[in-house]
Amino acid sequence: MRHLKAHRKLGRTTEHRMSMLRNLATSLINAEKEHIVTTVPKAKELRPFVEKAITLARKAKGLSGDTAKIDEVHLRRLAARYFHAGNSTFKAEQSRFRGKTGEAKDQIERTAGVKAVQRLFDELGTRYQDRNGGYTRIIKLGRRSGDNAEMAVIELVDNPRELAAKG
Repeated sequence: MRHLKAHRKLGRTTEHRMSMLRNLATSLINAEKEHIVTTVPKAKELRPFVEKAITLARKAKGLSGDTAKIDEVHLRRLAARYFHAGNSTFKAEQSRFRGKTGEAKDQIERTAGVKAVQRLFDELGTRYQDRNGGYTRIIKLGRRSGDNAEMAVIELVDNPRELAAKG
């Protein structure tokens, strides 16, 4: 029996599986066309993972009152758990060189996870404000030649490409 067996293991350890889901979620949110191609079991596991993050962004857009800014920071930090590289990194080349004034030129560069959280709260939170779930769609593509794995596209609904095609 499958009692209390909530997720697919996908043939990976827990750490590897969570890392893979964070990587896929980061790619989906940061993707220019808002879709990625993966296998069907990975897409089915990714769907609730990404939708929980989008729900956090929706909650942040609905906040009001004195503690709204504090609550939004808390929701951003919770959402950062769903993406890889949620921190900033220094560029290795620039940190070794000094500027004209003598101080180190440490330029902080945004990583993919930071960009994903920023895009999630700035764009997607407002886009899905009136939608009560169902932010993603899975479209099956058929089988991949080589290993015969069933492939699928997972995409965000109401994306600009889809809206341009409608009207």
